[in-house]
Amino acid sequence: MTTTDELSNDELCNDELWMEEALRASQRALEAGEVPVGAVVVCDGRIVGRGWNRNIADHDPTAHAEIVALRDAGAATGNHRLVDCDLFVTIEPCAMCAGAMVHARIKRLIYGADDPKAGAIQSVMQVLHHSQLNHRVEVTGGVLAGRCAELLQTFFQNRRFQNRR
Repeated sequence: MTTTDELSNDELCNDELWMEEALRASQRALEAGEVPVGAVVVCDGRIVGRGWNRNIADHDPTAHAEIVALRDAGAATGNHRLVDCDLFVTIEPCAMCAGAMVHARIKRLIYGADDPKAGAIQSVMQVLHHSQLNHRVEVTGGVLAGRCAELLQTFFQNRRFQNRR
């Protein structure tokens, strides 16, 4: 896995630019009362898919930001294979989302904050690097990690505060 310390300035600037878009998508989730996670799929320098958590709104346990963005990208490109696409997401993906990236043949995953409870890239398990899988996804973690983590931490602090009343 690559960290932000290992990227060139140009790569880091581009990654931060697209992560800003993922953060905007997470804001949409927050406004809808969902856990604020956002994702964008980028191909050839443009966004082809955008998603934010919609589990509650859609009554769908699979409606994570990454899945929604992958579905949107598949529809936009007319292909279920997203071979030359990068996925930017504000938090380390779970096992379901990591598996979907492998099936979609995502080229590169760029995420913000680690998820020590459910992260399936490096924190809890390493789905993308399982030796039996037939596709490898390049990974860069820690892009705008502080901002991504702060948004989630504030959301859960507010939720705990509201539940105490």
